[in-house]
Amino acid sequence: MTIINLFWSFFQIGMFSIGGGMAAIPLIQNQVVELNHWLTLTEFTDLITIAEMTPGPIAVNSATFVGIRIAGIPGALIATFGCILPSYVIVLSLAWVYFKCKELTIIQGVLSGLRPAVVALIASAGLSIFILAVWGESGFSINPQSINYIAILLFGSALFILRKWRPNPIFVMLGSGVMGGIVYLLI
Repeated sequence: MTIINLFWSFFQIGMFSIGGGMAAIPLIQNQVVELNHWLTLTEFTDLITIAEMTPGPIAVNSATFVGIRIAGIPGALIATFGCILPSYVIVLSLAWVYFKCKELTIIQGVLSGLRPAVVALIASAGLSIFILAVWGESGFSINPQSINYIAILLFGSALFILRKWRPNPIFVMLGSGVMGGIVYLLI
């Protein structure tokens, strides 16, 4: 039953994660943390961090990680297959339709309508991770003692560097990780 549940959960993520990895994060969180309770919110944040740093799509990396955690190698294979299958079928179908009908106004309208939804999904995922980084698992609080000021400083610094000089984001992530490690070792 667990294998079937893994397949179905990641099949749904693969089916509805339109917009790429960042847009899939709220869907993964819903399935993995809220519905199935396979991971805690802290473990989920660690999962997203690892999935971001490893090569490949976030959803596929997440499926592999959760699958191994829940049912070993067979679980990883089934969860990953469940995540990839909808994309494979959808992309093949859409490519065929797009090349046959790409000049139709309705196709252009559908694509234009999806863009704001994708932005909203990405913003939702970013806000959830920001709240977790700044306030922890307890969530948003007005209490100044519950705020992680180091996380705010690292976030602000990384955002400033990314907007001002536009370096490779990998170097900003590495620098933030090193700085966070140093600061938390000293505290």
